[in-house]
Amino acid sequence: MVLALVLATLAGLATSIGGLMATHKKVRERKWLAVSLAFAAGAMLMVSFAEMLPVGVESLAATMDHRTAQIWAYVAFFGGVALVLIIDRLLPKSLNPSEVEGREDKLSKSEKVNNRRLIRSGLLVALVLALHNFPEGMSTFIATYQDPALGLTLAFAIAIHNIPEGIAVAAPIYAATKSRKKAFWWSTISGLTEPLGALVALALISTVLPESLFGILYGLVAGMMVFVAIDEMLPAARRYMTNTHQIVYGTIAGMVIVSLSLVML
Repeated sequence: MVLALVLATLAGLATSIGGLMATHKKVRERKWLAVSLAFAAGAMLMVSFAEMLPVGVESLAATMDHRTAQIWAYVAFFGGVALVLIIDRLLPKSLNPSEVEGREDKLSKSEKVNNRRLIRSGLLVALVLALHNFPEGMSTFIATYQDPALGLTLAFAIAIHNIPEGIAVAAPIYAATKSRKKAFWWSTISGLTEPLGALVALALISTVLPESLFGILYGLVAGMMVFVAIDEMLPAARRYMTNTHQIVYGTIAGMVIVSLSLVML
């Protein structure tokens, strides 16, 4: 049981590694930032369509026929899209102006707008990934509790694809604020829900939870991740680079890395 909690925590904290990578000195280069944002978007899209949505359908299919399970998973998916759209509209346009204070006088109007957009993107990604990591923490705990070898493999694979997720959070925040501490802190927070999910699994280990609940949750989070990747990450990458081919390459690279991590599951 202790091993299960430790593995879930370590897997979640892998987002911190991504946070550290995003604050590398090359992030000051517009090209690097654009590619890293595209990479993160590709990772999020792949996780959503290749892992979260299929698992959601599978979980729902345990309590209903497959066609109905698909319908409910897709309803949850678009519900997630709608939820992030609402959150995005509710966020103030001048989100966290203190994040860039002290630099405003040195920035042009367009740079100020870009900084605010980047901060919004980073915080939205942090929110969505925090929700995404919660069920992963529960999965890691339950798998390790039932079979330590399986849990170790699962935790390692999750940690691998949590690294680009950490980059997705930290890169835009660091680019806007130039604060390694803020970028690292937010990327770490997004991963802390993983051990939280493990603790919830521990508390409910003797309770039989309906598979349909997990199915709806996976579909919901998949929709949220896809919306953020398309509406926030890719447009942000495009603003920092006119060469769309490089953005496409970065997106595909993110998909490849996540694909490799999923193959290891």
